[in-house]
Amino acid sequence: MALPNSSVPVVKKDTLAATLLSAEQVEAVIKDLPVQGRIVLRLLLLQYLDVTAEDIEYMAVDRPDPRFQAGTQPKTPIVSREALQMIADRVEQYRSRVRRKRERTWLQMECLRKQIALSESFCSLAKQLLVSRFGVDSDRVQELKKQARTALSKPALRTLELKWEKGEIEEEDYRRERLSIEYQTRLRKLERERKRLETVEREHAIGAGVPLQDHEIAHIWGIPASSLAGRKLKYLNQYLQSLQAKVRASTSATDQAALPPVDLWKDTFAALAARPIEHSVAAYDGLEKTEEALLEKLRAFADGTFPEEIETRFWLTIVQESSQLTEYGTRLQSLFALQRLAAILAEMDTTPNALEQELLSRISPKPKLAAGEPLEEKKTEAPQLSEMGEHVLKSFTGEEHHHLRS
Repeated sequence: MALPNSSVPVVKKDTLAATLLSAEQVEAVIKDLPVQGRIVLRLLLLQYLDVTAEDIEYMAVDRPDPRFQAGTQPKTPIVSREALQMIADRVEQYRSRVRRKRERTWLQMECLRKQIALSESFCSLAKQLLVSRFGVDSDRVQELKKQARTALSKPALRTLELKWEKGEIEEEDYRRERLSIEYQTRLRKLERERKRLETVEREHAIGAGVPLQDHEIAHIWGIPASSLAGRKLKYLNQYLQSLQAKVRASTSATDQAALPPVDLWKDTFAALAARPIEHSVAAYDGLEKTEEALLEKLRAFADGTFPEEIETRFWLTIVQESSQLTEYGTRLQSLFALQRLAAILAEMDTTPNALEQELLSRISPKPKLAAGEPLEEKKTEAPQLSEMGEHVLKSFTGEEHHHLRS
């Protein structure tokens, strides 16, 4: 009986640290353990390893039989299909949770790295245009950069727009001032993104080295915590000894003497984390009420036109692991928003010409109407009644009255 698995690995590697071990060595050592040992290690490393159908059948037979507690002595253990499915469902429940958590932090890192590269390009381009096209001296550009963190963009934009509407500023001067504001806005955005990336990278590294907890394994297996503790101590020690022997056999005596002491359990996670991240298929889960509204906000967030004052709150909304529901408690958040954001960022045209055109379009003022030019009037058409409207009209006026009118 195979476990449900709709995940497809993407070609992207992520390592905790350099390690002498390989994922193949880890799996080979686990495969040589007794069946109980294999199950213990695969459950501990469920973030990376899959539990087999044979493992599920063994756990179903191995769990305490309630018929013993009822005073009966069954001759042969009988495992129902429901019992097997229950264990398989529990395995998939925990497997999905730990792997989606790792995928979530990985997606955040991918999005942030692309956003940082985009923000750096915009900042560099804005600086270049200020100096080369608008004649701003380098000292003024440095001053803008230093003041970016505390600068208030909204009041400055309101003042600039008011000057433009009143005709108190020329178009080229407007663009220069507007570009200065945009430069500071992009600098603040870049700083926020770098801080987010540092935080997510730390979370990802910590999460990648966390085994499944004892109470979670006991829940899957259906055995007491005391029985699990004894098995875990026995087989974890056996695994590490076998792994150490395999590492020594694969390295020369000279290399062994030169190597510093290693933590084989930590290196196990590092070796398995070097494998490609599994990319799941996520469905829309109601964020921002409609999928169209969410995608519109994600596009604005990606190209940097999202309102600065609510940008951080929106980021926290799309990256949170769970959402609070009034009636049903906490629900795991879908990866739909992060996956769509990553796709939008990947499809963006980031060539220098495209970025320059976008930046110039963003800093250009709204066109003014020429003097004496009339406002365009909307054409009004006489309303036309449909067949249903005609029927309703007849019902109110009466058929006879309608014929008299005609």
